[in-house]
Amino acid sequence: MPETRPADPAAPWEYTLYIPNDLRAVTVSRRTLRLILTMHGLIRLVDTAELIAAELVSNAVRHTEGPAALRVRWAAGVLRVGAWDADPEPPEPPGKWASLAEAEEGRGLALVRACADVWGWQPLARGANRGKYVWCDLVAAQGVDRVVQ
Repeated sequence: MPETRPADPAAPWEYTLYIPNDLRAVTVSRRTLRLILTMHGLIRLVDTAELIAAELVSNAVRHTEGPAALRVRWAAGVLRVGAWDADPEPPEPPGKWASLAEAEEGRGLALVRACADVWGWQPLARGANRGKYVWCDLVAAQGVDRVVQ
């Protein structure tokens, strides 16, 4: 049987989950993200990261017609959570909390902005594929939690 060594908890990693344009993808994305972060010992970031991922993936599948993807990356103590979709149009800028209090929709990016240390978006074009990537960063205050094996 091959010998396995525990992974270096500080080593960078990245996962991409490709999802169809289906609202059920939001739940699949949240659960997948929870599993990834738990396995990498980032349990204290799970709740915030899940909330952010749900908002980003929900926007990707609600406001576009093509496929989407959830990308999760860890490097240098920063967790980046982002969603790609096939629509190259920029996201609506987040509004102010006071003006969103009574709104029935449009709070997603304001929530992302409030929870993340930094957020942004960038257009993407590769060959005939176009779209955008909306991302946010969560800085881990004290490194990585102990991984349960």
